[in-house]
Amino acid sequence: MRVLFTKQIVLSAALAAAFATGAAAHHGWSWAEAEQMELRGTIQKISMGGPHPALDVATADDGVWRVELGNPRQTERSGFVEGSAKNGDPIVAIGNRSLDRNEKRMKAVRITVGEKRYDIYPDRIQTN
Repeated sequence: MRVLFTKQIVLSAALAAAFATGAAAHHGWSWAEAEQMELRGTIQKISMGGPHPALDVATADDGVWRVELGNPRQTERSGFVEGSAKNGDPIVAIGNRSLDRNEKRMKAVRITVGEKRYDIYPDRIQTN
């Protein structure tokens, strides 16, 4: 009985560590460059689901980029909610590009759709 209980504790601890490591890697910024960039294009697709709402943005000269926003609550606090934008809307995104140059992905700190600005991560914006 004690051996079974000990095995359960060890297994639980291992699972907790695995989930904590995955969550930290997912929610961190270590996958992105420190310097921010600006991306201009047209919204091709909007996904408001978790873990992070995201936009597919078609650019004039660099194909389609994935622009990740904050978690759903953070994105909502910025004012960007379902219906704030639609496919075909022009967008300017400021954020941090993936360190992997083969990947067209950025984590947005601010997006501007038409004339409306949404500060997703106001404390991380490096330019005003």
